[in-house]
Amino acid sequence: MSAIEANGAATARDWARALAPYRQASAARAVFELSVTFPPFAALWTAMLIASRHGLIWLSLGSAPLAAGLLVRLFMIQHDCGHGAFFPSKLANDWVGRAIGVMTMTPYDHWRRSHAIHHATSGNLDRRGIGDIKTLTVREYFALNWRGRLRYRLYRHPIVMFGLGPAYMFLIESRLPFGFMRKGAMPWLSTMSTNAGILIAAGLLIWGVGLMPFLVVHLPITLIGATAGVWLFYVQHQFEATTWDGAADWRQPEAALHGSSHYDLAPPLSWFSANIGVHQVHHLSSGIPFYRLPEVLRNHPELSEVGRLTLWRSLACVRLALWDEEKRRLLSFRETWAEQPFPDGAR
Repeated sequence: MSAIEANGAATARDWARALAPYRQASAARAVFELSVTFPPFAALWTAMLIASRHGLIWLSLGSAPLAAGLLVRLFMIQHDCGHGAFFPSKLANDWVGRAIGVMTMTPYDHWRRSHAIHHATSGNLDRRGIGDIKTLTVREYFALNWRGRLRYRLYRHPIVMFGLGPAYMFLIESRLPFGFMRKGAMPWLSTMSTNAGILIAAGLLIWGVGLMPFLVVHLPITLIGATAGVWLFYVQHQFEATTWDGAADWRQPEAALHGSSHYDLAPPLSWFSANIGVHQVHHLSSGIPFYRLPEVLRNHPELSEVGRLTLWRSLACVRLALWDEEKRRLLSFRETWAEQPFPDGAR
């Protein structure tokens, strides 16, 4: 019997301590996970190229979602490397993460820093803005002029959030260290070296196969993968039962456990997303390798119900846009106007 079971109800801090033994990474398992992800991605990419060159564009495009799923999985491996959780070795984590960053078009060291800030501030109303999805409170939204409200509504529109936004973020925004322009040499070195790697890799592929064949194969993979990645990140924190608090009331373990969802996906989708849906556990103990997260749920099934969100229920999260500090839940624009059309200061 675990200490938590013996003591009854557990706090978030209790869970953080109980999960510490799962933080041990395995070099053999890491190599295995890489071997079942990158070679299939390269093989499928090649098969799509062959199909497109033989006029079977429909077959190439039809294979793009599968290849995009493997690209998402590579990104999640890079993500674990950034937490020092994939390999036992820091050196191995960093260099594998940097290499994958060229494929995912994400500068590893720069992203690692911004993502660490996300983990350190998630759910803190006073420390929003880095590594997260912009979220306004009801009061903040109504305090904006009509232009500000329009910009926020456009930003939150599904076409922008899951269509134009992911393409912009991975193809354009990641090419410069936005948010860290004056934070020393590292963000610039990380971004520019990744850009150089992308140029070399893309240049060699274009030289070998041609520009149009390269774009026909790689662009759909990148766009689908970017959208899937943003969607996963979105539902991990943008769900009705999430939590936000001001700095005075914010506590990291509680925000990690209750402000992150358990995106309970079917096994194939969990595999492609590298178990990132077990996000409440990941935020509580980010050093746990993704390949050990199912083990955590098997040994501690009570964690499975914390923030649980099914694929079907997650679709409703698209409408959520504003945090209501009084009701302590995310609301849609429609709900906000229906329940509180004129908050204090909005007239």
